[in-house]
Amino acid sequence: MTDTPAQVMGTLGETLAQNSAAVALFGEETHYAGLSRVAAYRWFTDLAARALYPPEDHDHHSRVQVSRLRHAAARVPPSTMQPLLEHLHHRSEEFSTLWAHNEIGFRYSEQKRFQHPEVGDLILYCQSAVDLDQSQTLLVFTATPGSDSLEKLRLLTVVGASFDGEIRG
Repeated sequence: MTDTPAQVMGTLGETLAQNSAAVALFGEETHYAGLSRVAAYRWFTDLAARALYPPEDHDHHSRVQVSRLRHAAARVPPSTMQPLLEHLHHRSEEFSTLWAHNEIGFRYSEQKRFQHPEVGDLILYCQSAVDLDQSQTLLVFTATPGSDSLEKLRLLTVVGASFDGEIRG
């Protein structure tokens, strides 16, 4: 799969593998180490993690990130989850406030908006395939045929063509 962004995510939202189109859209996400591997950790502790998304969508993204961590907490060992939660509570008042709301089941819609620094605004659809045995999710991002977003996505895949086109991680 080389013509559309695809990546494999772990239980805590770690990017395990990306194809070149996903790297062109999101940047290289498989190189993070420690707590920074977790997307929610980056979302609440690094403002740069929010730059790809319109500011008016940030609250929704924050609520989804917290809801997903609550869901993951039931599936990963406390020895993995506790340090992450402690760091997030210590580093982010926003996280602590949302965690106290006890929301579960809060999800992203299939349609996602991006503000990419090289191609501008994109509206993409995210489809996911879940492998429960491996606790992994494959995310595939597509654009509506004939849309401006499709043309911009094609431009991004050209940008990403300098990579090998394989999912890696």
